[in-house]
Amino acid sequence: MPNNDRTETAMIFDFEYFKREVLMMTGIDLNCYKESQMKRRIDNLISKNRIEGYDKYVMCLRTNQRKFEEFVNHITINVSEFYRDSNQWKVMEEKAIPELIQRFGRNLKVWSAACSTGDEPYSLVMAMSRHLPLANIRVNATDLDRQVIEAAKAGLYPAKSIAAVPADLKRRYFSQVGESYKISDEIKSRVDFREHNLLKDVYPIGCNMIVCRNVLIYFTEEAKDEVYHKFFKSLVSGGLLFIGGSEQIMNHKEIGYLRKNAFFYQKP
Repeated sequence: MPNNDRTETAMIFDFEYFKREVLMMTGIDLNCYKESQMKRRIDNLISKNRIEGYDKYVMCLRTNQRKFEEFVNHITINVSEFYRDSNQWKVMEEKAIPELIQRFGRNLKVWSAACSTGDEPYSLVMAMSRHLPLANIRVNATDLDRQVIEAAKAGLYPAKSIAAVPADLKRRYFSQVGESYKISDEIKSRVDFREHNLLKDVYPIGCNMIVCRNVLIYFTEEAKDEVYHKFFKSLVSGGLLFIGGSEQIMNHKEIGYLRKNAFFYQKP
């Protein structure tokens, strides 16, 4: 076997070992993510840390808490912003939320899955506040990354993150702190954050609406299919799933969803 073939085989073996170790250390199954994208992100991080090989990186992750947290934060792809794709949030505010209130009443069970730094669950509370008193609003927000959950609880954001927030809500619910913006405690108090892994943990049931946007694009087709089936089971009849503008559920009819438009799917 030529040298380059042996090297390539060794690298594949090493990455398989690395994935097994990561699963044991973090509970994150890298097999459920698109391998080319995920491997590139990990290789870039290893190179940035000037570490040679997956085996040495595993040793680093086991012994260095800061590097371990950096790794988890890096692979969970935390890119988010308030009112991302504002035209979709306009549909949320003007149609979806009023319909859900009419169908289920004022105490909706809402789950923001893979919530990252809190931009989406806080956007949800603000959107719902157009129609409901804050006292009636409760959003359950989950993410597998403990670091981003802590950042979400702090509620401090750069100007870029809140650029798309409607002007009246920005004035009402944000205060400037230096060059950053802090979301008000009255909004923060309406969101319950907790850790949750979409690929292995038990899903909540009885949801009127689930929001999971711009996350599953990084998953394999098999993992996506599993998650969309589980979301379907989590929703009550008439409940809505809100996904990202770059996503679509190719087999939504097979699962049982009704496609309301490009980004809202309903359980009949």
